[in-house]
Amino acid sequence: MRTRLVTVLLALIATIMAIPATAAADAPGGESLFGQIRVPDSDEGVEGIDIAVTQGDEEIGTATTDSGGEWEVEVPEPGDFHVVLDQESIPEEYDLLERPAGAERDVTVREGQPFAVVYRLAPAGQGAVEESPSASASEDDDEAGGSGEDSGSEEGVIEEVPGVSAGTPFGERAAQLALAGVIFGLIIAISSVGLSLIFGTTKMINFAHGDMVTFGAMIAMMFSTMTLFSSIHEVFEGIPVLGLLANPLILATVVAVVFGGALGLLLERFLWRPLRRRNVALIQMFIVTIGVSLILRHVLLVTFGARRNKYEQFRIQEMWDLGPVSITPRDFGILVVSIAVLVVVASMLQFTRIGKAMRAVADNRDLAESSGIDVNRVTLYVWGLGGSLSALGGVLLGLNQTVYWQMGFHLLLLMFAGVILGGLGTAYGAMVGGLAIGLIAQLSTLWFSPQLMNAWALAIMIVVLLVRPQGILGRRERVG
Repeated sequence: MRTRLVTVLLALIATIMAIPATAAADAPGGESLFGQIRVPDSDEGVEGIDIAVTQGDEEIGTATTDSGGEWEVEVPEPGDFHVVLDQESIPEEYDLLERPAGAERDVTVREGQPFAVVYRLAPAGQGAVEESPSASASEDDDEAGGSGEDSGSEEGVIEEVPGVSAGTPFGERAAQLALAGVIFGLIIAISSVGLSLIFGTTKMINFAHGDMVTFGAMIAMMFSTMTLFSSIHEVFEGIPVLGLLANPLILATVVAVVFGGALGLLLERFLWRPLRRRNVALIQMFIVTIGVSLILRHVLLVTFGARRNKYEQFRIQEMWDLGPVSITPRDFGILVVSIAVLVVVASMLQFTRIGKAMRAVADNRDLAESSGIDVNRVTLYVWGLGGSLSALGGVLLGLNQTVYWQMGFHLLLLMFAGVILGGLGTAYGAMVGGLAIGLIAQLSTLWFSPQLMNAWALAIMIVVLLVRPQGILGRRERVG
């Protein structure tokens, strides 16, 4: 009894220690204003354009775009700021694409969240050209947070959905939020399938699973900016299919999925399996997962820094109008890839020999072992699959929102909610539960504040569990 009390206390202490670490490490990221100015209809940046930032009568700072067209001005604290682009510094072959705000913008920076300010150029003489409503909406959304750094709350959940504003009719808002909920739910589902399978095969709650999501996003971010991948893309650019597949981010995503699977395999082979052989209690292994989570999270912080980033190829995109809803190409890609991956995973679990073995071990480990299934090998495969899917989920989440060192940790609660709601230990339950959580979270903003979207998602989970404790796809079990 005393040992159990000590282990529970250690778990609480470890969790409490993670909270001040979060607050302390958010500080280096600071608040800032940033942006990227590009050549019209190109990803190439424009160098030498001056931007000034003021607050009242006080000048906060100035910046000049670099060779990639990027600029950034750090601000001392959250608040309202005035941003002015010096039009005389624009090269003669370009004009500023006029919008109602022109070269001057009034923006609000929130605590710990850099803010993207969007300026677009047009060929000389075309600076007053009117933009299409969808393009303007997309650009406004990016400036309001769609480009990443201000796109989410501190919990990493979208607060503002492209195409949705206070003046949008209720039906259109509902359709747009439902689409955003499906996309977000699919990301949760992909990320949490491994979490559910790991619990089913080992009965262990992997608290580090969220940081494995971050790991995948960070690896993809690192490799997508490598010169090698850009060179490969240049070689195949122009070839219809190969040009698309050779996109640096797609290549980097493949690498991230491989690295994520390798991380899962290494953790299982050299950490969890030896602990199970020593008959370490589940509560103690849970504490170890907290330690692994903290180590992995802070290694990523030290390696990649605290600043939020967006994948370079997908910072700003025009909206596609699809009937009553609008969607950016990147979100459409997320939708297609997520559905395809979940179908492939479900088919693998349903029809392949290793998939059936995974389901058998998750259903009853002892019975599966007595039936001749190599449980250790199956568990190793589950960790590899879980690591790969978590890495892919991290890349998709980074595309949909932004990449930062705590993104997976902030998603972890929703992943747990999806897994519990769908049914612990079942991959299909994680898929259904994740999709439900994403939809509930987004649709709740039709009536309530976006800050409560997580709360409503978790409240619905609690209500469902009161009615059906085993979850949507779970089965009743005799206890005792």
